[in-house]
Amino acid sequence: MSAVRRPGARAVLVTALAASLVGAGVAAGSAPAAATSGLPAVSSGHRPGPDILYAPPAKAPQLESTGIWKAEPILVSGAQSYRGGEWLYQDFLSDDHGATGSKDSNDPYGASGHLYSPAGGSFTYPTDKVYANNAADLVELRAKPLADATAFRVTLNTLIDPSRSAFTIALGSGAAVAWPHSAGVKSPGQVFVTWHGAVADLLDATGKALTPAPTASVDLARRQITVLIPHAAWNPGASKVHTTVGVGLWDRDGNKYLAPQPGAATATTPGGGTPNGVAIVNVGPRFNEPVPTFAGSNMADTAVGGIALAPWWRDRQQSEQLTQGDVSPFGADVDFAKLASGARDDSGVPTSGPMDRILASHYSFGQGLDPTKICFDLAASFNAGSKCIGRFIGQLQSYALYVPKKPVPAKGYGMTLLLHSLSANYNQYLASRNQSELGERGPGSLVVTPGGRGPDGFNQGIAEADDFETWADVARHYKVDADWSSVTGYSMGGFGTYRLLARWPDLFARGFSVVGEPASVTDQLTSLRNTPLLAWNSGEDELVNINTSENAVKANTAAGIRFEEDKFLTADHLTLAANDEYGPGVAFLGTNRVDRNPYHVTFVVDPTEDNVKATAVADHAYWLSDLKVRKPGDGTADAVSAAFGTTDAKVLSTMYGASALTGGEIPALAYVVRSQQWGPFGHAAKADALTLTLTNLRSATVDVQRAGLTCGAKLIVKTDGPVAVTLGGCGKTLHFG
Repeated sequence: MSAVRRPGARAVLVTALAASLVGAGVAAGSAPAAATSGLPAVSSGHRPGPDILYAPPAKAPQLESTGIWKAEPILVSGAQSYRGGEWLYQDFLSDDHGATGSKDSNDPYGASGHLYSPAGGSFTYPTDKVYANNAADLVELRAKPLADATAFRVTLNTLIDPSRSAFTIALGSGAAVAWPHSAGVKSPGQVFVTWHGAVADLLDATGKALTPAPTASVDLARRQITVLIPHAAWNPGASKVHTTVGVGLWDRDGNKYLAPQPGAATATTPGGGTPNGVAIVNVGPRFNEPVPTFAGSNMADTAVGGIALAPWWRDRQQSEQLTQGDVSPFGADVDFAKLASGARDDSGVPTSGPMDRILASHYSFGQGLDPTKICFDLAASFNAGSKCIGRFIGQLQSYALYVPKKPVPAKGYGMTLLLHSLSANYNQYLASRNQSELGERGPGSLVVTPGGRGPDGFNQGIAEADDFETWADVARHYKVDADWSSVTGYSMGGFGTYRLLARWPDLFARGFSVVGEPASVTDQLTSLRNTPLLAWNSGEDELVNINTSENAVKANTAAGIRFEEDKFLTADHLTLAANDEYGPGVAFLGTNRVDRNPYHVTFVVDPTEDNVKATAVADHAYWLSDLKVRKPGDGTADAVSAAFGTTDAKVLSTMYGASALTGGEIPALAYVVRSQQWGPFGHAAKADALTLTLTNLRSATVDVQRAGLTCGAKLIVKTDGPVAVTLGGCGKTLHFG
């Protein structure tokens, strides 16, 4: 069973994932003897959700330390820390957008895919693939005093040809002075160390070279550059040194920074430049980058105005200062006395509220950003579906996290996936009421918005795997109560809510879709038997139009599931985002817990939605597993265990109502309610018996223990063709049909 879920060999890191699973002694899908803390756990049988959720942590070269460097990375963007004699600054990923100048029509962060998450700056990379649209993206800066030198280490997200990238570190305070080598910016600094290729130099504020010169070493595999400045040239002693770093591209012919030209990039020249030739692309440390603004005077009536101006990539202040050619607001006062003492100081790392985090993925398809890896294009009627890879093809991925401002509960915080919209990114909800209301409910829930590998993944393929890699990463760093989990999202995130509920119903207690619809999983809605759903839709929605949302209501009704639809009469697709009030939906999700072992399981298998390389094969739910179709098309398993003494509730007639949403930016939003609920469950004498109704399945496994049965249970099997039914834990396989 595990072999079919092993990743393929197409991507090197996917192969490595299979090896790591074997090396850890974990058979894919099986319940481990001791479950990882914070992840769903069952006593036997297949674990809930996809196998990628339980994979050991991936090893990313960029996050490794060798030689003189020992400290573990922070992994919280915009944060600093002192760790074992090293000072670290963690930057934001994919914020390498430079100054705001003349737009390049081919900007990969422009309207093509990032309509609602454009970059703050307009810089675009040369089109030569060696730049990978990412060759000046700062990941981390470190400093460390040595016996006879001061060491600095810079980690880049992409480093294919070191001769094309460069950085300058400004050291010292005082008046703002121009950086050397035509960087195009100024800041306080007394000395400036610049690296490019295999060399580094050290200049004072007048441009005089200081000797002996620094030495530079490049670890190409780890994309790390270490520069050693001899104390004979510059010695910080025990002082506090103001430190700023800027990264750009290098002009090998001109022996200076490569400045972008206005307009479009060429194979050798960046585009989107400013008239004053700012060549620095990414600056740090930056501790006060703005978060998106959702409400108030910044919001147009359709929210487009506010969304277009939002700092989605946490690069807004950076772009403004680079446009002025003055990066003076950025920097940190590095305390070399504290470094010498080896003291640990994490006071610069946020512990609650909204933040951005970095994870190492098991999947890599190259370096940088590949804008051709489109997953969905409405204009071209293209949908990669389960074959989606996503535009952010590298190993390091970002996600947004809200940590409640409450003490950690005894069982841990809840887990709420808040999926982002089409053309947006993981920071869509950062510092919004949507995020904080979900996070502060009950004893407190972690609210997680995965990056989804780009703006258009629709939670399919590698983008779906990213949801669960993110979940696992959060569980490794925070105390999580995995039995209190739910999923919600806006627009594409609403589509994703339906999708994750239908494919992995035993992971979630409830779901809350906002202006979404079931789309490709409409045929799988009966799988929501044990996961109630709330759907918010808009009467004047220009994207998920009234016909689409009405069809979703009909499909939910036909599936016989418990759901409520609230239709906002005067709202369009973005009105609810602009209003930013989700109280009733938050209350619906509440503190409900997952029932891992219900008496009645219905699950629809659709292999076309699976991605084996992403170890996301949805052939199991609750105590059913190994559900394999006999021929192309859906397969359905309906299983009722008599061991619980419970019989089905009656599906009640549709109920109607009306209300208004208050508390947001709009005084009141009226909505009408349609709800399908169930009556009371019945009771019957408990029995050691199982009724299985199977359609288009050639195999099925029942975990007898979790179904409350014995190995001698009576099986009543109804099937439309030959099927092998295995009683898990009993060593018994029976054949029917």
